[in-house]
Formats: sequence, C-alpha cells, structure tokens
Amino acid sequence: MTVDGITQIAVIGAGLMGHGIAQEFASAGYTVRMHDVTDEHLETACIQIENNLNTLAENAIIQKESIAPTLRRIQTHTELSRVAENADFVIEAVPEDLALKQQIFEELDSICPSHTILASNTTALMPSQVGLKAERKDKILNTHYFNPPYLIPLVELIRSTDTADETVTVTFDLLTAIGKTPAMIEKEVLGFVGPRLQAALIREAFAIVEQGIASAETVDLVVRNSFGRRLSVAGPFEVFELAGWDLVLAAFEELYKDLNSSSDINPLLCQMVESGKLGVKSKAGFYSWTDDKIQALRDRMNRALIQQAKEKS
Repeated sequence: MTVDGITQIAVIGAGLMGHGIAQEFASAGYTVRMHDVTDEHLETACIQIENNLNTLAENAIIQKESIAPTLRRIQTHTELSRVAENADFVIEAVPEDLALKQQIFEELDSICPSHTILASNTTALMPSQVGLKAERKDKILNTHYFNPPYLIPLVELIRSTDTADETVTVTFDLLTAIGKTPAMIEKEVLGFVGPRLQAALIREAFAIVEQGIASAETVDLVVRNSFGRRLSVAGPFEVFELAGWDLVLAAFEELYKDLNSSSDINPLLCQMVESGKLGVKSKAGFYSWTDDKIQALRDRMNRALIQQAKEKS
C-alpha cells in the first residue's frame, strides 16, 4: 500500500488528543470516522473541533470557508466496528491504560481490512506492548502527537522489530502530506524521545523544589525566561554546539555529580497526588487555580503556539 491508497481515517478516542488528530486529517481532506464510548463525548469533541477551527480562521491560519467542509468530513459513532470496518489508517488515542489499548488493538485486528495500518498515540508505551494481542504486528506502530495536536507539528514515529518498512514509510508520507513533521525514532524504548526529555526535566525540577533550592514559581520563571526561549528555535544539541563541547564538558564535570538521578518517583510528587493537589483538574497544585487563571494560562500558551503556526505558514 502507498499513501495514495489511504482515503479513510479512523480515530479511536475523542478526548484531549483524539479530537485534535481527527481535526487535522479532516482539514487535509480525508474522511474521518471518530469513535468514543458515549454520544456526549463525541458531541463535546465536535464542539471543540469547531472552536479550534474558528480560532485558526480568526488568526488567518485557515480560511473561514474551509470550516464547514472540514466538519462535514468527520463522522462519529459509538460502535467501534462502524468506525473501523473500512478504515485504511487507524489512530488509537484512548487513555494511557495498557490493558485497554491491547483490547482495542485486538478488536481492530479482527474488524479492519487486512491492509489497514494500526497506530497508537500512546505517550510512553511501546508498540510491541500495545499490539501484543494483535496478529498484524507488521502493520502496528506508534504515532505520538504532542498537545495540542493541531498546533504542535511534530509526531514521533516508533516501530517495533515486527513493524514492516512499508508501514513506516506509508505513515511517514501520510503525516508529511497533512503538514506534520514526523520524527523517526530508531529504537523502541519506553517514552521515546520527547517524553523522556520532559521526564528528565521535571525530575530535576521536583528535586530542586523538594530540596528547598527554589520554589516551583521560580523554576517556571527560570525556564520560561532563559533556555526555554532558546529551545523554541533550536534543539539542545544545536544550542550546545554553539557553545562548544569543551566548555560543556568543563561546566558539567562537577554539576553532573549533583543532579538528581534517582529511579524512584520523587516523594514530593507522591505527596501532591495523595493530598489531591493534581493541578488544574483539582484547582490546586503548586499554584492555586481559578477558572480565570486556568483560561489565562491556556490562552497564553495557545497565543504563542498560534504565532509559531502563523510564522510557519
């Protein structure tokens, strides 16, 4: 199969990531069938997609006239078979529950045509884990999007040792065709690249706060107003190539010994969860959250991402 043979997309899970992924394919002209367990979830997802598209139109990233045709390309169903039976390419975007994902892939394996590629949007699980109970292991891989998927261009592609070269090539070409930036991860590993780097950063951030070196607010202030700005335009290897690896070596010879390298979850993180301080969803974490503060943060992040999208377009 080639990318030209793909006409129908199925998205399983219409939540935080799924609805944005469905939006991207529909915007690119594909027929999309989106699945979730209730009609209410699907209705909410369609409203979110329309809101997203209106925001893009207001910022001149898409034409307003394209919104209605895009929405018409998205069909919704609560029956998995209705969504997947004629799909050429399926992306699973359900919650990060390995048993649930394995069950869905097993069902998709029996429902979908033999040529169908099955992709998982898991954040950390490996494709060999997700597709363990499926037969077509040569057509299974991970497509890891970043939130919000309709504004962040990168998608990590992760194959298992069973994934066929053709599956990788078709997926890479498909994502490129809809305007994404696919990154091929060369070895199957938990967390891939993006989540591993983020995990290393937040581990050190928790250690800094736990040890009383600085507050969470100060850590955020430092990241936002220093290297975080550089990382929006250049990756870590590019940044340190400019500095010179001799200087990097000299700076890190002592520092590395003092960085957190524990393989245990930071006790402060455990305490936060045990006490119900989950962040925005509980309106309490390191910060106190009101509806206005939550919306202000989301607006700030979206404005920056929209500006980057405008510059790219």
